[in-house]
Amino acid sequence: MRVVIGGASGFLGAPLVAHLRERGHDVTALVRRTAGDGESWWKPSEGLVDQHLIADADAVVNLSGSPISQWPRTPARKREILASRLGATGTLARAVAASPAPPAFLSGSGMSWYGVDRGDEPLGEHASSGTGFLAEVAQRWEAAAAPAVEAGARVAYLRTSLVMDRSGGALKLMVLPFRLGLGARLGDGEQYFSTISRRDWVRAVTHVLEGDLSGPVNLAIPDDVTNRDFTRALAAAVRRPAFLAAPSFALRLALGSLADDLLGSLRLRPDALMADGFTFEDPGIDRVLRTALGRHRG
Repeated sequence: MRVVIGGASGFLGAPLVAHLRERGHDVTALVRRTAGDGESWWKPSEGLVDQHLIADADAVVNLSGSPISQWPRTPARKREILASRLGATGTLARAVAASPAPPAFLSGSGMSWYGVDRGDEPLGEHASSGTGFLAEVAQRWEAAAAPAVEAGARVAYLRTSLVMDRSGGALKLMVLPFRLGLGARLGDGEQYFSTISRRDWVRAVTHVLEGDLSGPVNLAIPDDVTNRDFTRALAAAVRRPAFLAAPSFALRLALGSLADDLLGSLRLRPDALMADGFTFEDPGIDRVLRTALGRHRG
């Protein structure tokens, strides 16, 4: 397949590009600098992309967007988070729509589409939308793909949970305190904590790309994991105790509204992937962390 990817150099994009090329696909990475081999220049903030490249593609994947983890989320930062996603998605969706035979469009999204805290409610792809800043970002992010949908393209929304790999993302920040014996349960630890190993994320996106799934796709392991479970598993993985707990009131005092993201509960269910026959290599949190920390033994 001929595949075009926006956000190809990031924590998720880079391993996806490598995996697709290993499988024999012709991948073009969209870049904002001078393009080299296997690359094409674009400027999503101005709606600029090579229309011929998109029209010749079999699939387009958009993973572009300013990181949401940077703090504090000032008004300017919030505008950047939203604008970066809408600009990239809208640019590619319009280019897909303008193609004589619209390619498939896999559009980035996040589990925050469901909100911050849904308690113990199982969240399959047909669950209702949530509220809050990140929920609004994810919902408008998906809505920006509308031109591709209206043109008849196959469009899938990649609702990604916390992706685990030692090279970056949330796990890179968590490992050091756990290795120092300072790992702590957050609040009562009963909030659900949806996650996936990076290799399964890459495999799942490849499954969507090579198949015929459309609509929302939850990228999360099928095992229900609470923060208490995760704390125990990560402590065991780094062979350190984790007897501490960070009380909810202390987190809110120290972190303000960021604490809501940490204490919220999202129990994602990968119903679409499972119904389509996808098999996880890391279906439980212990396996996820062994793989993420490079300790997988097959």
